[in-house]
Amino acid sequence: MIRRAEPADAAALSRLGRRTFSETFGHLYPPADLAAFLAEAHSQAFYAAALADPGQAAWIAEAGGEAAGYALAGACALPHPDVTPGCGELKRLYVLQGRRNGGLGGALAAAALDWLAAPGRRLWVGVWSQNLGAQRLYARLGFEKAGEYLFPVGQARDQEFILRR
Repeated sequence: MIRRAEPADAAALSRLGRRTFSETFGHLYPPADLAAFLAEAHSQAFYAAALADPGQAAWIAEAGGEAAGYALAGACALPHPDVTPGCGELKRLYVLQGRRNGGLGGALAAAALDWLAAPGRRLWVGVWSQNLGAQRLYARLGFEKAGEYLFPVGQARDQEFILRR
């Protein structure tokens, strides 16, 4: 089941965000960089602010009695010259490792993209250059590569692809 997240879900999103990011990418970073990133980018305060912002929205996928994934969407903040204030971005899309490849990611993406969709609105997403599975999903959803940038995780910098549709 996928449902729209509410302000009371900030703590659950923080836990889920920390867990899914660590499962997916934690092995790539020195422990101090990972800890610093998680403390800032996946804090309960971050999610509380996102859920309180009418320009952002989140969805939670629940499976087997637990929160198994989530998506976060809002105004685009990617560093690309074609991004305008009217653009939308799928900011985060994560599913627990044991729940991947069962359609939850696609369903979460669809919910977020449907919410973002408006006539003439360009949609964007950033994806790690080595995350081939996510890139395949975004290609199926009509996204194409439009640029690259460096994404900070603590002191580390990852090459990210900027995709748009």
